Amino acid sequence: MNTPTQAPVDSINETKGNTPLVRLSRMSSDSAISIWGKLESFNPGGSAKDRSAAALLEDALMRGQVSPGGTVIESSSGNLGVALARECALRSLHFHCVVDPRANSQTVATMAALGATVHHVTQPDPETGDWLAARQTKVAELLQEFPNSINLDQYSNQAVFEAHSQGTMREIVTQLGHAPSHLFVAVSTTGTIGGCLRYLREIDANTKVIAVDAMGSVLYDGTRADRVLPGFGAGVVPELSRQFTPDDVIRIDSPHAIAGARLVAQREGFLPGASGGAVAAAFLSMINEFGDNDDAVLIFHDHGNAYLDTVYDDDWVRRNVCEPESLPNLLTQLNPDHTTNDEESA
Repeated sequence: MNTPTQAPVDSINETKGNTPLVRLSRMSSDSAISIWGKLESFNPGGSAKDRSAAALLEDALMRGQVSPGGTVIESSSGNLGVALARECALRSLHFHCVVDPRANSQTVATMAALGATVHHVTQPDPETGDWLAARQTKVAELLQEFPNSINLDQYSNQAVFEAHSQGTMREIVTQLGHAPSHLFVAVSTTGTIGGCLRYLREIDANTKVIAVDAMGSVLYDGTRADRVLPGFGAGVVPELSRQFTPDDVIRIDSPHAIAGARLVAQREGFLPGASGGAVAAAFLSMINEFGDNDDAVLIFHDHGNAYLDTVYDDDWVRRNVCEPESLPNLLTQLNPDHTTNDEESA
């Protein structure tokens, strides 16, 4: 029988951060590489956005931009909306979240359960065809409609860098005992990767930081195209992304992101979200570039529970992405020289 060792805490917010760093021993057959997963789903709202939401609100409160009884209006593809709904409930703030049809239904229901008012945009921006631009237009309308309301602007507010510099990346270095040789981070607003880069530069680390972007995203000179998976990639270049340059960018399409998520689930025993699947696929695509003493940290931004009716549902995948039967071969195609554990034992 396990004896509880964690002391009681005064607020759910005290459980934020210090998320597990777990060795991923079954993800690859190459035992010379140490692979680690930073599991941000252990935050109280289920994602890395708990860190971002707290930083954004604390900065706004400190600056006197909002106070209890005020209203926060934000655009979100899902996780930040959940995190802000939770934070606003604890701080006696009203929260309005603008989402588009790609947001997972479970995520939207969670926001509402936490007290958020959810606004749905039903058409993409007429000029760009982009959903994020449409959400931002709706946010501007709501700011006019509700007096004494503010927008925290997760796309340009550098307060999020501190959350991931002194939080996410500092934790990783402390947990490992050193800076990893490689860090894989999915990008959208780019707050997480920007904060991680800030800390690594502060400690003069030689870590190679890889931005994992979605195929069809406009980040880092990407070419705009339709994207069906929420959580990574962007249709508008966020101001945060202009503040730093990652060492490399790997773009992952929806089939490979789904294949990566399913591989991690079946090998390592936890469900990553869509962006986590993309991170896994990106790592496997460059596994042959690692040296014997290298190690890699993969940040898994959220849990896959919200993706059970999309990424992990064969019918949805068949209707929207590809034939599910083709998925097992996709990661081998990314790296033909890579042998999976299953192939070794066959």
